[in-house]
Amino acid sequence: MDYSIRCARVVHICLSESRVKLPKEILLEQERFELRPKSGGGLLSYEVWGYQEKGTTLVARYHLACINHSIWHLDHGRVPGFDNAHDCHHRHYMGEVTAVEFTGYQAIL
Repeated sequence: MDYSIRCARVVHICLSESRVKLPKEILLEQERFELRPKSGGGLLSYEVWGYQEKGTTLVARYHLACINHSIWHLDHGRVPGFDNAHDCHHRHYMGEVTAVEFTGYQAIL
């Protein structure tokens, strides 16, 4: 699914001080694929949350991961993984977490 992606940063606003109503995020896509043992096994998983604004789909949160506990048993089995939790786009790779430059969701995917 092509989203015409723009990164929508999660903004923390005290709603009692602001009349701005944030759009409700919806689950845009969620998939899990089991990899054949012949191919090394594991699981590919992704989840994308966002919202519609003026006919454009905006991605607010995402989580992409290749999980294989036989290769890496720590960090929930994420061999490589990408997400934008904690207000930062970052990559998990066998226990190391590093910030990544975000050029668009399609590039991460």
